[in-house]
Amino acid sequence: MKHTPHVFRSFVKLLALALILSMSVAHADDYADVSQLMRVGKLVEAMAKADQYLAAKPRDPQMRFLKGVMQRDTGKTLEAIVTFTKLTEDFPELPEPYNNLAVLYAGQSQFDKARVALEMAIRTNPSYATAHENLGDVYAKLASQAYNKALQLDGSNAAVAPKLALIRELFSPAGKGQHPLAFAPASPATATATKPSLPASAPAMAPVAVAPSAPVAKTTPAMVTAAPPGATTASDAASEAEAAVLTWAKAWASKDLAAYLGAYGKAFTPPGGLSRRAWEDERRKRIAGKSSIQVKLHKLTVSVDGSKAIARFRQDYRADALVVSSRKTLELTKSGDRWLIVRESTGA
Repeated sequence: MKHTPHVFRSFVKLLALALILSMSVAHADDYADVSQLMRVGKLVEAMAKADQYLAAKPRDPQMRFLKGVMQRDTGKTLEAIVTFTKLTEDFPELPEPYNNLAVLYAGQSQFDKARVALEMAIRTNPSYATAHENLGDVYAKLASQAYNKALQLDGSNAAVAPKLALIRELFSPAGKGQHPLAFAPASPATATATKPSLPASAPAMAPVAVAPSAPVAKTTPAMVTAAPPGATTASDAASEAEAAVLTWAKAWASKDLAAYLGAYGKAFTPPGGLSRRAWEDERRKRIAGKSSIQVKLHKLTVSVDGSKAIARFRQDYRADALVVSSRKTLELTKSGDRWLIVRESTGA
């Protein structure tokens, strides 16, 4: 196909950079200025300001990302592909550049390349819902190509035509639920941190203890009946589960691998289909490979239902020059006198 597929969500104008809130005012102003110029359509001025910034800080990923968006919006698709490809090479731990690269490839009907890029995005962040949806759309387009080829080779195959018609209906402009392919939504000023953000170039920081920036709210039943002496009330259980979450984050920040991995129960399901052993090996390498780690939890809420608990919070993570802000959900179960993590998801 020579036209841009209708099924893919349109290329967003701005990346959600929630981490700006934790950066220096000077840098935040630079990103905000460029983003504002992009929002009002002054792409030439925005590009000039971005180039000026990158002349002094050529590795800065946020500004490079914004530049890639502007290159795409001004029709410089090949330059945008180069920009996002370099970002995946320099920051392979980030899912957004892979996802954006996939959108560019899909716009050129290079669906195999789009598939590979999206699979990398998902491998980097298995909870990246947008990449999963986009990958489904790419598989559908690949299926359409395969069915077309099958009909060319054997036009008498009656089983192929209905399948191809179904996909064409799904991808048609008038198709129900039809939508274009997306990147990470929201602007720096209104970012909701629903997905991991790009890193900021920042000096290494010494490990710090986890401390929520605001009082922790515990979601407990409105009424709690009196418990017999020695029994654990719902409020006590919520406090214990909350303490387990904060201990987990503190162990992560201090690179205490035994305590960090010990916070996960035997029933924990690693993301991406990894075995427990492979997941633990990967976590050890990632954590031990950082010179410093900082983890801060904000707006932590804990709800308890018997021996199960759900903790939701916004997590600000900094490791060397990498800064990521995202929403996270932990599901825990009570094992003896401990609350252990059995499920972990990002962006939920």
